Amino acid sequence: MMTLEVSDQSRWLFLYKLLFAGGDSLEFPIHIDKATNSYIAPKQHPRPFWAELDYQQCSNCPLSKQDTPFCPVAANLVPLIELCGAMASHDAVRLEVITPERTISGDTTAQRVLSSILGLIMATSPCPHTEYFKPMARFHLPLASEDETIYRTTSMFLLAQYFLYKDGKAYTMELDGLADIYKELQIINRALARRLRAAISQDAAVNGIVLLDLLTQSVSWSIEDGLEGLRYLFKRYGVD
Repeated sequence: MMTLEVSDQSRWLFLYKLLFAGGDSLEFPIHIDKATNSYIAPKQHPRPFWAELDYQQCSNCPLSKQDTPFCPVAANLVPLIELCGAMASHDAVRLEVITPERTISGDTTAQRVLSSILGLIMATSPCPHTEYFKPMARFHLPLASEDETIYRTTSMFLLAQYFLYKDGKAYTMELDGLADIYKELQIINRALARRLRAAISQDAAVNGIVLLDLLTQSVSWSIEDGLEGLRYLFKRYGVD
């Protein structure tokens, strides 16, 4: 197993390594600042028109072009789109992701790989709607399933409530707040997909966003259902 060594101890490194059926390969490193849990964008990447804030701007965006000329998420996605914009959704990929804790690998498709990368970059970008997911980004799980995403998201939200409680602040054990976060995220996903259509020649990146949006909807539906699909796991705690 390869051991990932990072000389800069101020950042986390998630290295995505893709091997395609025809033998081509590529690597995409994602650097996350440890102190802020924020994505560190590569330097000297020009920002195209589709990254401008007012191009297909999200209807729920609280930012102004005067203060923020470029969409925080779109600007951070430029290196990824330049590298992967020509990928087709169902291109077969052998994926290996080297994280600070372990190496994860599997056979999948280009759209699932890009969905995983997109989710990590979105969560660590300075967008007021996506920063809620920074705790999940710290413990990033590539190619997470629907159930894994539901478990991790709700656990994250309830742990945040615990910290609010410990700080003497208002908190809740209801998941309405998480449902509201996901409603806003659905708007982000759909606007971002419209942006990316102007930037790519194939559909893998856009369909990666579509997969993220499907996960978003699954979490919302699971919350509405009271997380009943996970209840059986907690019988030892006395849960019926």
